[in-house]
Amino acid sequence: MTISLPDLLLYCGALLILFLTPGPVWLAIMARALSGGFSAAWPLALGVSIGDMLWPLVAVLGISWILSVFDVFMLGMRWIACGVFLLMGAMLIRNASAKIDRDSRLTRPGAWSGFAAGLLAILGNPKAVLFYMGVLPGFFDLRSITWGDVVAIIAVSVAIPLIGNLAVAAFVGRLRGLMTNPATLKRINIVSGSLLIIVGILIPFI
Repeated sequence: MTISLPDLLLYCGALLILFLTPGPVWLAIMARALSGGFSAAWPLALGVSIGDMLWPLVAVLGISWILSVFDVFMLGMRWIACGVFLLMGAMLIRNASAKIDRDSRLTRPGAWSGFAAGLLAILGNPKAVLFYMGVLPGFFDLRSITWGDVVAIIAVSVAIPLIGNLAVAAFVGRLRGLMTNPATLKRINIVSGSLLIIVGILIPFI
């Protein structure tokens, strides 16, 4: 691999922060776990993980091709990644008290419907690939990336949210009161937003 361990760890940290930011998938995992237990929630988490595997691959291959033709774009993409995290952090803090939109498609009963809903929710979201295209150049030098690096990036892109979603599903019965409390949700958003801003500030110096 050509990517450094500190860069990979910083990327893992950013993924963890993003996972800890509540969203529709969080609510869907909780709703399915509350209604049918872990067995009802894990198919949704698995479906989401397929998208988490595909979009980073599409982004890496696309950006690598662009950089092979227009090498000067690397610096610009790095600052775009910085801006993405700063903007996301600021928006999270600004809207810390906002309620999460519920997506009824994600809570349909049944293992297959849960898997399909998670998969379609990710694959049908063009913002996902745009996010990865904006973020990955901030962490890795995609001009010299190898297939081993691609495998490592995809592995952590899948593993962190998947493990997190499965953990939420497993413990949601005990945590459901905490996770849905508005005051707690606001604090989580403020902390997550602040951490994303810190990641955005660190990107130019790695």
